[in-house]
Amino acid sequence: MADARPHAPNVVLFGYDSSPFTQKVRHALRIKQITYTFIIVPSMMPRPILKQNFNISYRKIPVLAINKEIYIDTSLILEALEAQFPESGGYGTIYPNPSLRPLIRGFGSYWTDRPFFRVTTGLIPGSVWRTSFGQDRSNLIGHTLNAEKLAEKVPENLSGLDLHLSILEPLLQEGKKWLFHTEKPSAADITFFYQLEWAEKIARGDGVQDLTGGGVKDGEGEGIRSVFNPNRYPCLSSWFQRLKDHLDSMPLTEKRIERNDDANIQQVLGELSLVSLRDKIPLIPTPAVAHNELDTRNGLSLGAQVSIAPDDTGRGSPTIGTLIALTAEEVVISPQEIDGKAPVVGSVRLHFPRIGFVARPTAKSML
Repeated sequence: MADARPHAPNVVLFGYDSSPFTQKVRHALRIKQITYTFIIVPSMMPRPILKQNFNISYRKIPVLAINKEIYIDTSLILEALEAQFPESGGYGTIYPNPSLRPLIRGFGSYWTDRPFFRVTTGLIPGSVWRTSFGQDRSNLIGHTLNAEKLAEKVPENLSGLDLHLSILEPLLQEGKKWLFHTEKPSAADITFFYQLEWAEKIARGDGVQDLTGGGVKDGEGEGIRSVFNPNRYPCLSSWFQRLKDHLDSMPLTEKRIERNDDANIQQVLGELSLVSLRDKIPLIPTPAVAHNELDTRNGLSLGAQVSIAPDDTGRGSPTIGTLIALTAEEVVISPQEIDGKAPVVGSVRLHFPRIGFVARPTAKSML
C-alpha cells in the first residue's frame, strides 16, 4: 500500500490480531497516519515468511519493515516511526509534548510492557494453555506451563489488574483527558490502552480462537468487568472510551493481507526486494554518541559476529549476524545466512533495541 506523500517508504507490519504488541504498533501507525501493509502471520512458530525473507530467528511478534530496515520489538519500532515519519513531513506524532518523551518511553518499556503485561497475560482463560499454543509458549519460556495452575491464578491477576488501575486513576482526575496531561493522545496512552484493550477482550475469551489457531472457540472467560468498570474507575473508563473513539475517528491507513493470500504477500515482498539499502544507516536519535570504549570491552566492535536475544523469554532463539552499527540504544546487524541461504528479499539490516535485549559476541569474528 503506497503512501501518497513523496518519497514515502514501504512500511510492512508482520503480526496477528490477537497479539497485543501488534495492536500497539497498529494504534501508533494510525495516530501517525502512516500508510502501511499488515501481513498476518501465525500466532505460533514456525513463521517461514520472516525466517526466509529476512533471516530472522527471533520468535516474537511484531516485526516491522521500513523498506529493508527491519525493526524488532515495539520499544524500538515506535521510536523508528517517530524519527522517520516526523510531524514536519505531514505525519501525526506520538509525542505531542517532546519534553515528556523520556518519561513516556520509560512508562512503556518498564511498566506496561513488563509488569502490566505479566498481569494481563495471567487473565488468559485456562483452556488456552491446554492447546498447542500452550506448548509453543512453553518452548518460548523454556519450561512447561501448567494449565490448571494458570487458571487458578486468574483471581490473583485480577487483583493485580486492580492494583495497576488504582495507581493510574489519579492521573486522569480533575478533568484530564490523556495520560501525562498532553494535548493529544501520546505513546503513553497507546501503551496502556493496547494492554487494557487486549486484557478486556482476552479475559472474556475474545480472540482465543485466533491465538490458539482454532484450538479453542471464542467466548470462554471471566472478563475483567469486576475490576474495570465506570463505578470503580470512572476516570480510566472515560479515558478508555475516549481513546477508542479517537482512534475510530481517524482515517484507516492499513492494507490487510491474510496469511493464505500468497499472491498479495509475494507482491509486497517483491516490492521490498527491489528497494536498495541506503548508504547511511537510519538510527534513532540519541543525546550522546556511542560509547566505543565500553562497547569494545564488551566485545561489540563493528564487524564482529554477534548474537542478539531478549533478556527474558526467547533467549534460546538468538539472531546472529555481523555488527554494522551500535548506539547507546540500538544494535544493527547484517544477518548471517540460515541453512546456507541469504534473505530472499536481498540484503537487509536488522535493528534491535538495547532495552530488553542482550547483544554478545560469538566465538567467530567477521573483522
